[in-house]
Amino acid sequence: MSNHQVDHIEMQVPAKPEYIGVIRLTLSGIANRLGFSYDDIEDMKIAVAEACTNVVNHAYKGEGTMNVSYQIYENEKLEIIVSDKGQSFDVNGVREKLGPVDAKKPVEQLKEGGLGLYLINTLMDKVEIHEESGVVVMMTKFMQGDEVEQHVNGFSSARTEQG
Repeated sequence: MSNHQVDHIEMQVPAKPEYIGVIRLTLSGIANRLGFSYDDIEDMKIAVAEACTNVVNHAYKGEGTMNVSYQIYENEKLEIIVSDKGQSFDVNGVREKLGPVDAKKPVEQLKEGGLGLYLINTLMDKVEIHEESGVVVMMTKFMQGDEVEQHVNGFSSARTEQG
């Protein structure tokens, strides 16, 4: 695996619900061109919609924008980055509210606010969340299922202190 980035596509759209469909359609076109399976494309579309919905609902008190970028690694993986410049949220606090995820429990028992992050983490191969002057969610889907990294089952987060 060369880990060689082939293309980078970036979008900036208003942080409004009506633009989430545009982002989903763009992702669908990119992932289809790369040869991802229908199921993988649908999983990525759900994960991206959840990340964008978090921006729309939590990032700004008024008008704002969300940035979505697609890092294409031909025949390897697709990285999707959703970011905002709005209010940062406490990733660790949200994770604690999720509690341990028990696959035997119905999804309805997840605590409010945790379902989106749970879905993103479940549907993507790797998820990283960074808080700086806003929130950055980086989601990765590998072309081959056997290339999933070892620490996939947990979130990784990095916090940068302002100062």
